[in-house]
Amino acid sequence: MKKTAAISAASLLATLILALTLTLVSAPARAEGELEEIKRSGKIRIGVFSDKPPFGYVDENGENQGYDIYLARRIAKDLMGDENKIQFVLVEAASRIEVLESNKVDLVLANFTVTPERAEKVDFARPYMKVALGVVSPENATITNVAQLKGHKLIVNKGTTADAYFSKNHPEIKLVKYDQNTEAFNALRDGRGVALAHDNTLIFAWINENPGFVAGIDFLGNLDAIAPAVKKGNTELLDWINEEMATLGQEKFFHKAYDKTLKPIYGNSVDPETVVVEGGKM
Repeated sequence: MKKTAAISAASLLATLILALTLTLVSAPARAEGELEEIKRSGKIRIGVFSDKPPFGYVDENGENQGYDIYLARRIAKDLMGDENKIQFVLVEAASRIEVLESNKVDLVLANFTVTPERAEKVDFARPYMKVALGVVSPENATITNVAQLKGHKLIVNKGTTADAYFSKNHPEIKLVKYDQNTEAFNALRDGRGVALAHDNTLIFAWINENPGFVAGIDFLGNLDAIAPAVKKGNTELLDWINEEMATLGQEKFFHKAYDKTLKPIYGNSVDPETVVVEGGKM
């Protein structure tokens, strides 16, 4: 009986050791296979905007277009061997973190501004664009100073840096929040707020196509970076993206992307150097 009990105990211990060993071995193996898993799936899933021209939008033919999309297709070409091996997943500003955390996408390229709060939840790669906040208002009632907004309604998009900035720094200003950019700009046109705060790069593009509105405040807060984002801890994909950004910088890829997607909208009204980041270096 004693001998049998000893054998059983030894067998149990061996089983536990084997299970622990398999756990320790298999975890790194899964982590090291992130890129291979994407390649085996046949498509890289990239979260993008559908209504933020000229950065990420769906055109009249149902095709994804814009500065972010230009980068997305190059990433697919270099990682997957074909720029069309992408599954575009349309996101809103407030859902960009959630789609990464829930594994609905591999990568987010949705004009994602880097902030310390967001960096606690996702991993940002090297940046590819510079941005600050701006405020657009009707030409006949131009807002040129934040103090003018006190006691009035300011339109913002949920989950954006504009939402966070005004919520934190100016609680005296009433914010009217919308999920989609289209809704927000329609609200400005309809007079549901005296002004709209958003990325200045988007505002510059919008006012060029919407006479009667001006960027009375064209730079607010800090100069921030826009960067690709991956799920927290997805180090293999993050490292690959960082290397890709450095390589693209050597060929001035983002100046080409600017000329292709942004310059037709901005014309000569914007200096490309105030927007473009090459090689991930601000």
